[in-house]
Amino acid sequence: MQIADLYIRVSTDEQAEKGYSQRDQLERLEKYCNQNQITIGQVIFEDHSAKNFTRPEWIKYINYIKKRSVKSNIVLFTKWDRFSRNAGDAYQMIKLLQNNNISPQAIEQPLDMSIPENKMMLAIYLAAPEVENDRRALNTFYGMRRAQKEGRIMGTASYGYINKCTEEGRKYVALKEPEASNMRWAFNELSKGIHAANQIRLKMNTMGGSEISSTSFYRSIRNPIYCGKVYIKAYKDENDCIVAGKHEGIISEAIFNKVQCVLNNKKKNERPKGKIISIEQLPLRGFLKCPKCSSNISGSGSKGKKNIYYYYHCNSKCGYRYSSDVVNKAFESELKKFEYNEGASKLLREIILANFKHIQHSVDIKKKEISTQIGQLNDRLNSAREKYLEDRLDYEDYEIIKNDSKQKVDNLEMELQNQKLTRKNIDIRQKLDGALKSLPNLSKLYETGDIETKRLILCSIFTEKLEFQEIAFRTPKLNSAAALILLINNKLKNKKEGESNKKNAFSLWVTSEGFEPPTLRAEI
Repeated sequence: MQIADLYIRVSTDEQAEKGYSQRDQLERLEKYCNQNQITIGQVIFEDHSAKNFTRPEWIKYINYIKKRSVKSNIVLFTKWDRFSRNAGDAYQMIKLLQNNNISPQAIEQPLDMSIPENKMMLAIYLAAPEVENDRRALNTFYGMRRAQKEGRIMGTASYGYINKCTEEGRKYVALKEPEASNMRWAFNELSKGIHAANQIRLKMNTMGGSEISSTSFYRSIRNPIYCGKVYIKAYKDENDCIVAGKHEGIISEAIFNKVQCVLNNKKKNERPKGKIISIEQLPLRGFLKCPKCSSNISGSGSKGKKNIYYYYHCNSKCGYRYSSDVVNKAFESELKKFEYNEGASKLLREIILANFKHIQHSVDIKKKEISTQIGQLNDRLNSAREKYLEDRLDYEDYEIIKNDSKQKVDNLEMELQNQKLTRKNIDIRQKLDGALKSLPNLSKLYETGDIETKRLILCSIFTEKLEFQEIAFRTPKLNSAAALILLINNKLKNKKEGESNKKNAFSLWVTSEGFEPPTLRAEI
């Protein structure tokens, strides 16, 4: 007596587009069994693609036939494409079934496996649906690539965007709040190069909206869709490229390029990037390194009988550990070294403005040089194109010149974009006045500020991590502005070491009242 298991499979697109039905397949299989006096064993319903055999119900069926002692003789399905759409996998599965004394059979495409010539028909039945799948996939790929070249975003929208559909059924992506505003804030913070990318992500996740994982965030900040562009991967003889998108950008192209420069040069940047999110008792966490082993210093609280006591400590076995109160007070004393007499503000203001004007002039010269180079490369490319059209230049040589010129033009345009960002028309005087107003009260600003203000001050002054030893900090490496202020306070107020000068050190720097301040330039 023959016992048959019935395998009924559909996929979602087939059910909707082609009209395949599990009920219809079941009816035909049951009718076939009744006509041929075949006993029905179990019925397996599958809703999965036939590209491979990693199908939930099929895996359960294979495990079932391996374990049971009384097995069916046949597994029936309507057509071979219900069984598989992958010829290679299908042959292996047929062999596995035959090893378990089960014969697979399609009732509408019957084959006697004992006849060798029928294997040729089996190959046709299995290859035809595989070819159909491959052709459909290729057509879909080319359609999506064409849509990308037209500036459309394909697939699931990135963080900050949402997939939508017009009344006519045309799909598009639109901004999603507050995620879009969160990404705009994240890009602006990354462009400053102060905090680490993951710390910015953690802070952003507390600002409302859905959270984003570290992997997704890093991919997002590398994705040009946020500046209104679409990246197209290289394919065969087509190079990768970036085209203008039809969606709304969240940030400007200049900000995006600035962020890429910061990310690419992160290993060269020695500035410590402490955590944005930290507790009030440990503001220096992330800005300290161990004086014994040079490892990073962490911090944590230790619960006592009545209170929690906080310590900065090394994670290695060197045993470095100091009370956070001692280290924090020592740093506040260290910060007072950068305070200066308010009378120096006017002089510093003129020095910085003079330097800013000099930098702006240098940027204008650099922009002009870059524009000239781009024009020369375009002329070179046009000349090569004309020679190629006139058969005076081989195609291979033309391709070399075209690719080389295009690469150089792209690099120069990116550099020009960065120069535009530097030359951006900002109210430097207003910003400078605000900064100079805060500098004389820097230590007070640090003491009274919140944790984010404290860490911003730390990032602005120090270019490398601090070392605390015994009761004081070792001489840290400062940025040029802070170093000059410290030089003024420590050196220029005394004629000689240990000899006090009652007159203000800055009196030697200015001319008589009514005259313009002397041109004194410092690289800040």
